[in-house]
Amino acid sequence: MAVESIKVPNLGDSKDVEVIELLVKPGQTIKENDSIMVLESDKAAMEIPSPKSGVVKSVSIKLGDQVSEGDEILMLEVEGSAAAAEAPQAAPAPVAAPEAAPAPAAAPAPAAPQASAPVAGGVETISVPDLGGDSDVEVIEIHVKVGDTVKAEDALITLESDKAAMEVPTPKGGVVKALKIKVGDKVSMGSAILELEVAGSAAAALAPAAAPAVQAAPAAAPAAQKTVVPPAPAAAPSAAPAAGEKADVYAGPAVRKLARELGVELALVTGTGAKGRIQKEDLHSFVKTRLQAPVASLGVATNVSAVPDIDFSQFGPITQVPMSKLHKVTAVNMQRNWSTVPQVAQFNEADITELEIFRNDLKAEADKKGVKLTFLPFLLKACAKALQEYKQFNVSLHSSGEYLIQKQYINIGVAVATEAGLVVPVIRNVDKKSLWELAAELAVMSDKAKQRRLTKDDMQGACFTISSLGALGGTGFIPIVNAPEVAILGVSKTQVKPVYMNGQLVPRQMLPITLSYDHRAVNGMDGGLFATYLAKVLGDIRLLLL
Repeated sequence: MAVESIKVPNLGDSKDVEVIELLVKPGQTIKENDSIMVLESDKAAMEIPSPKSGVVKSVSIKLGDQVSEGDEILMLEVEGSAAAAEAPQAAPAPVAAPEAAPAPAAAPAPAAPQASAPVAGGVETISVPDLGGDSDVEVIEIHVKVGDTVKAEDALITLESDKAAMEVPTPKGGVVKALKIKVGDKVSMGSAILELEVAGSAAAALAPAAAPAVQAAPAAAPAAQKTVVPPAPAAAPSAAPAAGEKADVYAGPAVRKLARELGVELALVTGTGAKGRIQKEDLHSFVKTRLQAPVASLGVATNVSAVPDIDFSQFGPITQVPMSKLHKVTAVNMQRNWSTVPQVAQFNEADITELEIFRNDLKAEADKKGVKLTFLPFLLKACAKALQEYKQFNVSLHSSGEYLIQKQYINIGVAVATEAGLVVPVIRNVDKKSLWELAAELAVMSDKAKQRRLTKDDMQGACFTISSLGALGGTGFIPIVNAPEVAILGVSKTQVKPVYMNGQLVPRQMLPITLSYDHRAVNGMDGGLFATYLAKVLGDIRLLLL
């Protein structure tokens, strides 16, 4: 048996992708398409299958390595490789004669002048690209109609997954001949979006027909119709078992990631997909069932049952209003956070009178820069300063409960209310940006949120969250900690109050703030110090310079 080098296949546009799991070891016998390792890019986890069967002789990589296309994974003693080696020699036999060799090469020759002739563009099917492991994603908007002319990279449709809305661009320009989907449809990778008449595509269509030389004659005719899948960052071809999960659980990377976010052990979930594959709907059903069951698993001595469904129509007219995906996911996350995070709330007031005077003085400069300078950029800077001063708030608890993960960056999420529900875009590196930069970025993120254009990257990586009611009113509220963060700040409406200063009562603009934090990671003294320091910085923004 021959020993062959098995290498990393094409990873799309990704490179230097981290090896997060090795599934084989030297001496192990594997079959074709058995998974040999798991890679994790910025977008998804992906399994790399073996292209052949055989025995692993050596493994060339280790956990944590960064690999790209063509890097060697392992050496494989391939089963039946001798027979396979003889097969290619048998194939050239029919074309061994000198006359036969030029025949295939001659076939493409007429293609060049034919392509340059004025011909109508071929009709190509544009399909849904790789969605990073997501499937059955809902179409919420279609941006084109039959007869429209589109250019490459123009948006065709908008999809909404559990986490975000995403636009699907066209890889080519042309005229839309037919739409294959409608708003509300569920699509996955490879689903047809539309038929596109592409100018000059006949020339491109002839190129693939030249490859199967033996069948050149029959292949030339149907070259005008083909399927085009827009390129995507990184594929997630199959299930990727995460650390601590059972290897025989059949679930894709997106499902495994969601399970980790929801704190669900996949081995306890029954899959309803093909061959028992666990789908996102299975996870949601599992979580819903657990939430409705008695809370014995939380160590609480209670037999509280789920609220029973009532036929409200007996009391008067009703309408059933379906919850959006975003609303349902938010509900699950809030229930989980409220049930699993021991939360403490710290109340305080910040005197922002001087800050508001300074902000109003900057209105002319803000108009000149074309930026609306609200109070929020100041609040972001103050929170970043407090996180620098009290680093114990810039952490996350590891699921093992054995250690904290200290973050060396300061990214802050800002809750934004939209018609579809509450979303939290993340402003990155707040401590390194100016007030003007923060104001501009907040405007962009807020606009994207309201138009449902936020990506997954836009809503990941926060260390701390701000939830502001602004001018909506109220003297205070207690926000729920957004795990795995350990703290969140609730901000209510500024009120003018009499404050005793220098022996007399004077009117001051007072901002009510509530700091909610995870008592497992942060103690009460730290909570009091953080809230007091934040109020102090908001009261005297000169402290931001220190």
